[in-house]
Parts: sequence; structure tokens; C-alpha cells
Amino acid sequence: MAKTQLNVRVDEDTARAARERALARGMSVNRYIEELVRQDTGEAGRTFVEAAADFMKSYESVFAEEFGAGGEARHGEGRKR
Repeated sequence: MAKTQLNVRVDEDTARAARERALARGMSVNRYIEELVRQDTGEAGRTFVEAAADFMKSYESVFAEEFGAGGEARHGEGRKR
């Protein structure tokens, strides 16, 4: 995806907090702000749901074998955690 430069002005306390939070997460301030905006717009949630749906589709046969069509473990045996 192409990147676009976006200039914003914030007070020094906000800038300091952004730098500290980004550093604590091991990422650049740009990446930190980008992730915050994605979370705010729900993109991260949609990405998670799409990944979960792909996972379920990929392992559909495994779940069906373990739990059957009704979704309950066969004979109450399900895997223990």
C-alpha cells in the first residue's frame, strides 16, 4: 500500500506520550499512530474476524471430526485443556 505523508500538530505532552508508547511497543511513532487509527476505524477488528474465519474454514474438517456436525464433542470426550 502506498504511503501518504500526514502532518499533524499536537501539544508537547501528547507528542512525548506518543514517543514513549511507540518505544515501549518497539515501533516507530508513525506505525503507532497508524495502528491507533486502524483500531479506531475498526480495521483491526475486521482483520481479526477475517483471519478467524479463514482459520475455521481451513480446519473445518478437524472440528467436524472432533465435535461432529452438532458442535459437541463425541461422547463427551473433547480434548482437555
